[in-house]
Order: sequence, then C-alpha cells, then structure tokens
Amino acid sequence: MPSFSSLHKVNHNADDMFRLVADVEQYPQFVPLCQDLHIRGRKDLGDGRTVLVADMTVAYKLFKETFTSRVELRPEERTILVEYLDGPFKHLENKWTFEDADEETCSVGFYISYEFRSRTLGSLMGVMFDKAFRKFSSAFEARADQVYGT
Repeated sequence: MPSFSSLHKVNHNADDMFRLVADVEQYPQFVPLCQDLHIRGRKDLGDGRTVLVADMTVAYKLFKETFTSRVELRPEERTILVEYLDGPFKHLENKWTFEDADEETCSVGFYISYEFRSRTLGSLMGVMFDKAFRKFSSAFEARADQVYGT
C-alpha cells in the first residue's frame, strides 16, 4: 500500500499551522490537485474536538474523482485525523501533527497511506499522487506565509 510521510519545520507556530490545515474549505485555493471541497456536516464532540464530513474533488488532466472523509480536529493535541468514508479508494488514512520548536517555529508532521479500489487507476494515479504529496509541505508553508506573514 503506498504511503508518504514528512516532518517539516516551518517559520510559524503550531497553533497557527493547526488552524491553517484545519481550515479545509480553503484547500481549493492552494492544495495541489484539490479542485473543490464541500463540508457535508460539522459536529462538536466536546473538549474542543470537532468532526467534519467533507467531500473533496481531486483533478488532474482527464482524471477527476470525489471522495468523502471524516476529519477529526483535535486542537488540544494539535492533531488532525482523516478517515476515508467513500469514493475511489479502498483505503485512505491521513494524519497531521503540529509541535512547537520555539515561539516562532514548529514541526509539521504529515502522513498518508492510500490504496485505490482499481489497480488500473492506482497505477495511473500513483506517480501523480506521490508528486502531489511531496508538494504538500511547501504548499501549506506558502499559504501560512500568505496568511500570517513571513
């Protein structure tokens, strides 16, 4: 099963980066391959945690697919967990972590594992997904610079 992980130090604090990644509705503006994102529902779980159910449409050339995920925002832990619900994948799991290094910098951890239902689709999209995931860190860092300043 394909997976990708990175740990990237950025010049923003962990709380700001958590808020930026948690603001999923803004993804179509800057996340590679994300063409559209729609929140189906939002539920407060108490103790600061929130769950979103979101539809994300990813597109590249002739390829366009929409999938549904459950996104759990855990601000106290500075963690975001994404669990796949429906779409072209057999499996999709994603986790973000944010840890302050000092007052002005933090480490952003990103992990994703996935498997397409169709082997054909997996072989067509695998290389492109891998390239996109490698650009995620820089896309979020550039967005943080835009939102919070450098």
